[in-house]
Amino acid sequence: MNVKNKRNRIHTVYKDINGKRLPGCTTITGILAKPALIDWAWRLGIDGLDYKKYTDDLANVGTLAHEMIQSHFTGEKLDLNEFSKNDIDRAENALISFYNWIDTMPIKPILNEAQLTNGDFGGTVDMLAEIDGRNVLIDFKTGSGIYDDMGYQLAGYKILLESNGHKVDQAMIVRVGRDEQEGFEVKSFSDLSKYEAIFNHLLAIYKLKRAK
Repeated sequence: MNVKNKRNRIHTVYKDINGKRLPGCTTITGILAKPALIDWAWRLGIDGLDYKKYTDDLANVGTLAHEMIQSHFTGEKLDLNEFSKNDIDRAENALISFYNWIDTMPIKPILNEAQLTNGDFGGTVDMLAEIDGRNVLIDFKTGSGIYDDMGYQLAGYKILLESNGHKVDQAMIVRVGRDEQEGFEVKSFSDLSKYEAIFNHLLAIYKLKRAK
């Protein structure tokens, strides 16, 4: 059984068939401002909290929870040596609602953490799965909410999958909170056409900004 630890991974670099480096989905959607994140950091400051330390602590729990989700489907064993017992306990508690949810979902994974490119950009798709006879793109998120830029990123993954010959009937974001206050949420998308249009515009803007 393989052992993996995402904290030790090198940042993924996507390239086309000629070796040219390509932007990732998150890089493309990252050109948008994130007012919700700015407001969140401001509120932490008002409460006297250091947002950098706070986000580092949450990032550890979020990273571990995300890896636990993937390991549940792949059977890979996680290396937990770099995580504190507190992080492990918090991640396990955060996943209780997720495990309750998947007990009710007949998920048959087709792809897990698939690194794909299409000549214009790349991305790592968390999962393409068969659910009730439909091919469903699933993006796992750890955090406090689901925001529009996540839908744009999801649309990018759909474009990548279809560019590589995979049918996508439906998409969903499965959000796992990093503590009890952040909760658990599933948002389904039967039509991503608006999000795909926005993603393609963001890709065009990214290319224009990078053009010499």
